[in-house]
Amino acid sequence: MRRCNIALLIVLVAFVFMPVAVFAGGQGDAILGKWLTAGGKSVVEIFKCGNEYCGKIIWLKEPLDKDGKEKLDTKNPDESKRNRKIVGLQILSGFKYKGDNKWGGGRIYDPEKGKTYKCKAKLEGNNLKLRGYIGFSLIGRTTAWTRKE
Repeated sequence: MRRCNIALLIVLVAFVFMPVAVFAGGQGDAILGKWLTAGGKSVVEIFKCGNEYCGKIIWLKEPLDKDGKEKLDTKNPDESKRNRKIVGLQILSGFKYKGDNKWGGGRIYDPEKGKTYKCKAKLEGNNLKLRGYIGFSLIGRTTAWTRKE
């Protein structure tokens, strides 16, 4: 009898908390989709990678370099990665939904500088505000991306 009551209690607790977990995951997915970066230089597609959110460049306004070849990740500090094409390059990784339309714990790579920064994001309507920083978020830069239909 006692085992039955414990099992029933576990099942009831799971049913009470399951909708909260499902709802939070659904809100976290609001970041998914295609985003036009500041200045319209590129489009980044944000997708799920496991339980986190990642993003890659899927379009460039100027996809070719001065020699007419596809732009490469030439500023990467890792020489072995300098032949990677910019289109298709993953620049966002590790974002986790924190609630209240905010994601944190992520990283953003800037291929124009070859630098990777800690990053957090906040969704405000059709704008995604990303703050890249080193160390503390007070020392950083915020950029706004616009949802692309």
